[in-house]
Amino acid sequence: MLRVNDHIVIDEAELAESFIRASGPGGQNVNKVSTAVELRFDVRNSPSLPEAVRSKLMVLAGGRINREGVLVLTAQSHRSQDLNRQAARERLAELIRRAAQKDKPRRPTRPGAGARARRLKAKAVRSEIKAMRRSVDRD
Repeated sequence: MLRVNDHIVIDEAELAESFIRASGPGGQNVNKVSTAVELRFDVRNSPSLPEAVRSKLMVLAGGRINREGVLVLTAQSHRSQDLNRQAARERLAELIRRAAQKDKPRRPTRPGAGARARRLKAKAVRSEIKAMRRSVDRD
């Protein structure tokens, strides 16, 4: 069980892990041991996610989600397979937590009196500069 928060718990059967060889430095170990973890989670068909969280997660995941609605996370920062597994699961949980947060509603605001005054003053100064460029009419 992957506990995301008090309301969302992901069953182990919904997570698919495969182990691959990590890229980068590591000496002979990198050529022998598959320590990197590729974690797959089917967002579109998961019974554990509420509909609102599911749709927001699909947007948040961006390029990490494929056409079938499967989220693919790769963790390879640690040299041990177990630490990479934990890192991938924590990244998944954090992503779902962000999707579960309610967006704060935006309240429309108006510019303050000082901002309006500064804007009008700047317009007046600019107008004065342009007026001084004009030719003087001598009648």
